[in-house]
Amino acid sequence: MTGRPLLLATMSLALSVGVASAQKKYDAGANDTEIKIGNMMPYSGPASAYANIGKATAAYFSMINEAGGLNGRKLNFISYDDGYSPPKAVEQVRRLVESDEVLFMLSPMGTPSNAAIQKYLNAKKIPHLFPASNASRWSDPKNFPWTMASAGVGYVSEAYIYARYLLKTRPDEKIAVLYQNDDFGKELLKGLKEGLGSNVSMIVAEVSYEVTQPTIDSQIPLLKSSGATTLFSFAIPKFAAQSIKRAAQIGWSPLHFIPGVSANLNATIVPAGLDSAQGIISGTSLKDPSDPAWANDPGMTAYLSFLSRWMPDANKADQNYQFGYNVGQLMSQVLKQCGDDLTRENVMRQAANLKNVQLDTSIPGITISTSPTNYSPVNSLQLIRFQGSGWERFGDILTDDRVH
Repeated sequence: MTGRPLLLATMSLALSVGVASAQKKYDAGANDTEIKIGNMMPYSGPASAYANIGKATAAYFSMINEAGGLNGRKLNFISYDDGYSPPKAVEQVRRLVESDEVLFMLSPMGTPSNAAIQKYLNAKKIPHLFPASNASRWSDPKNFPWTMASAGVGYVSEAYIYARYLLKTRPDEKIAVLYQNDDFGKELLKGLKEGLGSNVSMIVAEVSYEVTQPTIDSQIPLLKSSGATTLFSFAIPKFAAQSIKRAAQIGWSPLHFIPGVSANLNATIVPAGLDSAQGIISGTSLKDPSDPAWANDPGMTAYLSFLSRWMPDANKADQNYQFGYNVGQLMSQVLKQCGDDLTRENVMRQAANLKNVQLDTSIPGITISTSPTNYSPVNSLQLIRFQGSGWERFGDILTDDRVH
């Protein structure tokens, strides 16, 4: 081959190489064979019950890797312990970004820890995706364009929905509130007050606690003395369990609400005592594996098969595993959409371009959608009540249609 044909062949080869090169784009943390994903969990400390979220996400990615990975790339999930401590979280996220060079951060656990790392990640333009916290600050694309909110209903919306339910069904209640003295507890309290609106005077007592306290034994009698007939325990599992148990000990039987993040059989209800927990109300977006209604549901079947294969010792009643599974499934969808453009900018672009994604273990009708101006993937939940030895769904799916 000589002369013009050789020139054309050379140009054709150069063009094809250029196209292939253009199709594959990488930032640190990604290449032809691997995607590095950063994560932090409280594997120790007062919120260690949530560590099962990280364990389930790790197992989900192991399942993906065994099947060949995503678009031919294995998912390297690097998860460190931050002990539910904001200073430790800052230390660990710097390690993940600057030493491990992860492509993005996925579902770090807890409002305090995520608040501590949010500015750093946004300044570095590292995607901060689906924090395991339902605080509204993760849904602020104007000020934090690199942070995308959780795949759960936001704390403000959750408490708002509880308040609207209470006003509709029991408008004459007197309300006492126990809340964790940080963004987590304060956002739930804010949502409750927004939902009550002009009826906010229904709240007759508010008492906070610090996550470093060993117990809340003194707060519950104080709230009882207010004459309240409804109690909201805006608390993580350890303290939600204590509030249920302590109320029973002092003979107080208010209508009792706990947040969805604490509607956990092993971490909350069992320590509190099943008898003491009867009638507790919460909300969820997840199917209950013990509910016969999902016995033949394809999504639940897929989830239970995953547990049997990858986490055979997991307690199926622990919804932290479901949350972690959902995080893995949702992130896999984002990465599929990314294709071979694994730049941080495109990861963020695809996370903000999800359309009615139905996750395996989410209740039908509760789907995930995002856009460049909507960083709140979910704003609906199903009310649940603890009866006998498990949770029962009741009423319709409820939605907060406001924009936060």
